Amino acid sequence: MEIDRLDLAILEVLQRDGRATAAELGEAAGLSASPSHRRQKMLEEAGVIQRYVALLDQEQVGLPINVFVTVRMADHADETLRVFERAVEACPEVMEMYEMSGAADFLMRVVAADVASYEAFLRGRLTKIPGVKSFESSLALKRVVYRTNLPLRAARGA
Repeated sequence: MEIDRLDLAILEVLQRDGRATAAELGEAAGLSASPSHRRQKMLEEAGVIQRYVALLDQEQVGLPINVFVTVRMADHADETLRVFERAVEACPEVMEMYEMSGAADFLMRVVAADVASYEAFLRGRLTKIPGVKSFESSLALKRVVYRTNLPLRAARGA
């Protein structure tokens, strides 16, 4: 799907407020409500908009700890990596995981209520997954930058 400036305007608004009305989207894009709503539906059907969520405050829901974990695998056989990936997908504490180049094979962000909870996750889940050679944990002291909005205009050279 080719994304034009009208779609970008709609996406910018939706990134800030997923509950924006068709009229609000239309105002941002210079359209009436009906065509802006049609564009929004097309963006959803094309998979550009994957879903709508509520962003929660980690501290207020009792999960203030962020730990970044690098994982090195014992081997890189497809089955070993698949088993590891499936096991980690089943861990609700893991918010993000990326396969990496360089010294570590995977990087993940894990949330926890406290250090003891993270240790329980580490000992009870991560160290039990077959194929893990080693891991290194780095506890985040404070969040400096956190964004959920993608820089759409920068990506499009606008």
